[in-house]
Amino acid sequence: MTCLAYLPDRGVIVVSGPDRVVFLQGLVSNDIELVAPGRAIWAALLSPKGKWLADFFILADGEQLLLECERAQIAMLVSRLSRYRLRAQVTVADVSSGWAVHAAWGGAPTQGGLIAADPRLPEAGWRVLAAVPLPGNASAEDWDRHRLFLGLPDGSRDLETDKTLLLEAGFDELAGVSWTKGCYMGQELTARTKYRGLIKRRLVPVLVEGDLPAPGTPVTRAGVEVGILRSGRDGRALATLRVEAMGWELACGDARLTAERPGWMRLAEPAA
Repeated sequence: MTCLAYLPDRGVIVVSGPDRVVFLQGLVSNDIELVAPGRAIWAALLSPKGKWLADFFILADGEQLLLECERAQIAMLVSRLSRYRLRAQVTVADVSSGWAVHAAWGGAPTQGGLIAADPRLPEAGWRVLAAVPLPGNASAEDWDRHRLFLGLPDGSRDLETDKTLLLEAGFDELAGVSWTKGCYMGQELTARTKYRGLIKRRLVPVLVEGDLPAPGTPVTRAGVEVGILRSGRDGRALATLRVEAMGWELACGDARLTAERPGWMRLAEPAA
């Protein structure tokens, strides 16, 4: 059965103009040239030092590109993207009032103005943009449970501004980084962490036994901090953990945690 949920915390930014592809190509982590009708990409905007600032889906809508993102980050994104326009012939604007964002999973959606497969995992389903909220059979909370089960990060709920590295959050395995497209802001650190095997912590799904602690609660092993709890719901959560802590018995507040490595996650050995 297809589940369809309206996501009120998501909004849309439009990037239009003849230089829109070249403009975004030099700024975000994925290859803008892959975006096509019915085909979205997932990408991140990084700081000049290569740390996460925001992530979004990019969809094609005629002669413009739509960035589907956290509503709370729209003002920051419009400001930052506009700052980099220079002489590029592009316009960047918040158009959230004209779009309602949905997630669909369990089967292909049959309604919506723009529909594209979620590029991260087949099980993640589809992103659906429509002029108004569609009558769905699931809630934003249902979608939250589904993406926690899959181990998918949810922007600022799981990632730290100007601190998280893309490979710590699975952007490589989840098709959020292009290694062939050329330079973009923050590329150097992202490439270095991949080719030198510098990842010491990962964002991973965890099972929670006991009351769910608040996001930001330290995760410990024998009293020593080994990570931080991120978003969670109904006995599942994501946590940023030291890689070697994956198989340990972990505590978080009064709860017990068990890390679950999803099938899509690769944990490479550090390079010699």
